[in-house]
Amino acid sequence: MEHHRYVGIEELTGIPRVAVVVDVMRAFTVAAWAFARGAERIVLAASEDEALALKESHPGWRALKDGAPAAGFDMVNSPGLIRAAELTGRTVVQKTTAGTVGALAVAGAPLVLCAGFVVAGATARFLRAGRHGPVTFVVTGEQGRADEDLACAEYIAHRIADDAADPAPYLRRAQASRAARDLAAGLRLGYRGIHPDDIALCLEADRFPFPMTARREGPLTVLRPVAVTAG
Repeated sequence: MEHHRYVGIEELTGIPRVAVVVDVMRAFTVAAWAFARGAERIVLAASEDEALALKESHPGWRALKDGAPAAGFDMVNSPGLIRAAELTGRTVVQKTTAGTVGALAVAGAPLVLCAGFVVAGATARFLRAGRHGPVTFVVTGEQGRADEDLACAEYIAHRIADDAADPAPYLRRAQASRAARDLAAGLRLGYRGIHPDDIALCLEADRFPFPMTARREGPLTVLRPVAVTAG
């Protein structure tokens, strides 16, 4: 079995050769849903000001942030809300407190994938097919201690070695995580940035057939789905 690394954003030293940036609740679950709703690409912004400036300078782009709705932003970081959005052909600018930060931290790596449970199997198949070798998993939540992100990273690693790996024990860990509890608490308080289905949508293992790669395109770091070819 490959000797993978699991690190928090602050623990990164140097640029890894292969990085998988994991944010289950909710950045990369949302990103996958945006692609499923037709988005062409997602530009990862370093700040809310940058996200709004990119939107302003590119008519037709949509801006997305975590937290509560805010002026200038079209969407919030909620899979339950974004699954109803019409994004065909759109560019989405995304800024979150963990997932986008982690992806930007390793943007100079030769290969960067972003993942949650919804694309975990596709991510593992992509890495196995390319024989990319050991992976640095960037666990973005809670300074690298978020159990939902670590569980997802370990599930991907298991799937790289064994495509029949069972997601159930990893999903149970994620369901019991602090992030899941915090989302549930926000729902009870009526927090506007959360949808009642968010937790369940974040825990749908292997819902989508595409991995998501982040690459520099000029001055931007851009996330795109990888097309799945038959055979």
